[in-house]
Amino acid sequence: MAEIDTGLLPLGERIPYWKLILDQGVITNRIITHEYKGSGTEEDPYLVTWISQDPRSPQQFRKLTKWLYTLLVAIATLAVALVSSAFSGGLAEILEEFKVDQEIGTLGLSLFVVGFAVGPLLWAPLSEMYGRQILFFVSYAGLTAFNAGVAGAQNIWTLIILRFFAGAFGSSPLTNAGGVIADMFAASDRGLAMTLFASAPFLGPVLGPIIGGFLGMNAGWRWVMGFLAAFSGALWIVCSLLVPETYGPVLLQRRAARLSKLTGKVYVSIHDAENGKISISEAFKISLSRPLVLLFREPIVLLLSIYMAIIYGTLYMCFGAFPIVFEGERHWNQGVAGLAFLGVMVGMILAMVYSIFDNKRYIRNQEKNSGFAPPEARLPPCLVGSITVPFGLFWFAWTTFPAVHWTVPIIAAAPFGFGMVLVFLSVMNYLIDAYTIYAASVLAANSVLRSLFGAAFPLFTTQMYSNLGTQWASSVPAFLALACVPFPFLFYRYGPAIREKCKFAAESEAFVRRRGEQTQTQSDSQGVVDRDVERDSNSFS
Repeated sequence: MAEIDTGLLPLGERIPYWKLILDQGVITNRIITHEYKGSGTEEDPYLVTWISQDPRSPQQFRKLTKWLYTLLVAIATLAVALVSSAFSGGLAEILEEFKVDQEIGTLGLSLFVVGFAVGPLLWAPLSEMYGRQILFFVSYAGLTAFNAGVAGAQNIWTLIILRFFAGAFGSSPLTNAGGVIADMFAASDRGLAMTLFASAPFLGPVLGPIIGGFLGMNAGWRWVMGFLAAFSGALWIVCSLLVPETYGPVLLQRRAARLSKLTGKVYVSIHDAENGKISISEAFKISLSRPLVLLFREPIVLLLSIYMAIIYGTLYMCFGAFPIVFEGERHWNQGVAGLAFLGVMVGMILAMVYSIFDNKRYIRNQEKNSGFAPPEARLPPCLVGSITVPFGLFWFAWTTFPAVHWTVPIIAAAPFGFGMVLVFLSVMNYLIDAYTIYAASVLAANSVLRSLFGAAFPLFTTQMYSNLGTQWASSVPAFLALACVPFPFLFYRYGPAIREKCKFAAESEAFVRRRGEQTQTQSDSQGVVDRDVERDSNSFS
């Protein structure tokens, strides 16, 4: 290697905090003097990988630092989900002020969720090109600005359009925040962290009607939107100042560029060497076409995405159904009616506790399979959740009579919340494991379909309850969930055989097998990026 002017590199082994935030290509003396594979020419460039105990590798962050970043991105994700549903707490005042009917007003909720479907198609390729940090800074700034615009909207259509853009910009943390956690934690260590993160998209929608209900009742809907803008704005500032870039491929690209500039030699990141560099147009083409191909050509993706979409749509249907049941029929006020969602929340919390203990089962399964558990090992919690979801929905549906004590339907909502979280966590992890190299596209397909159902269900809730009555209308999603119960059992029993016949799943399994063989024979201690971390980093971007 060429001699280096170490005066350009005053850093020791520990990188200052401000450098982590502001300089994605920061290097130390040990990084620049490391012996990389290659000869530094165009034909045989140096291959830049993580070095042993790399001070810039997200997996080398201190444990407390990792948990701080996990907490921040989880709260940022919760805030987006909160924004989606808190709108319903001020909906009555919006209808009254703008003199529109329920269906038009509900578009403010539905189009926000449509933004969830559209946004990932934009943010996913940009994240792969530019990393998570800059995407969060831009998208969360947009979320804050559009929330503020909603608070000041002077007509209903301005409000609805701004809500759509708020959802599109707010969808970025929903996809990238999970990647931050996957970047920092090894697969065997991230169970608790992912459970904490995964709770945010579920708890947010449940907290929204409670906060929005009381605030809207006492201060008006504009204060609800103003609070959401202030909350997201505060998180934008805090996370921008505290959370650095964690996406390995981008960090190694920046490092390679910095080393090339300092030494005059040619350095290329191991990621670019293995996968090639793609243009932004190619990235967008893949992000728009591949999710649709996977959705309609892979039965695993299609059936499980439909299942998750029905459950997700049911959750958003509750934002219209609960006011009918508790405000319309039991004559509760707006704030107290929001407390009915506490039953769902209790179920969710119990599911998170269950998931923490179930993670030990999964780790044991990993150990039995030389560190590579089959994707079907992710499904046992889903088997439990698939039963409790329709059970809770039917129980709720037929205890909504005003003569039945109000605690009963609220308690009945707990099994729904419990099962929903178990199904979501299990299915998401199963899809990631089954489609390792295509996980980003699979999750995008799942997200689009799920969000479309979440947007559609609230639109017909009022009419359905009016035409069918409370009990039968509440039973409709229960029957849909019941029809989907066989899906997880089918894949748990016959998953390996089905995956062999699915083109993309078979390719992914072959890739995992090759990487596993490489890991077994790897004698180089340079610390090549962990297979599972690289997989999940790409999946959630």
